[in-house]
Amino acid sequence: MAGAGTSMLGSLLVFIVILSLQEIYRGKLASSELFTILGGFTSSLLFLFSLTFIANFQESSGIKSGWGAVILAEIIALIAASTVHRVCITTCFLFSAGLLYEMNKISGYMLSKTESKSKRH
Repeated sequence: MAGAGTSMLGSLLVFIVILSLQEIYRGKLASSELFTILGGFTSSLLFLFSLTFIANFQESSGIKSGWGAVILAEIIALIAASTVHRVCITTCFLFSAGLLYEMNKISGYMLSKTESKSKRH
């Protein structure tokens, strides 16, 4: 498993690449309905990677992360989505909610898996 520093650096780099590509292709993403939805999805990926960065930064600083990190990451993603198209804001929020739900499920699964390993030893 990657450490907090490696994960933090990787998520920051992917965030910068996605944001740069989204801004370069802003006109194309706003050109049709399907591309507008794609723009919202790419913004929700920005949410995912900014949340990963913020949570790992807080973990390495010794701060417990919570809903504040989620809200900050969502604000960042929604601002990035607003630079493309107004509809991207809505689709970004919906895709981000879905990603957050899936991340919570995966986190719960990994936590229960770790707890069952520690009980055996």
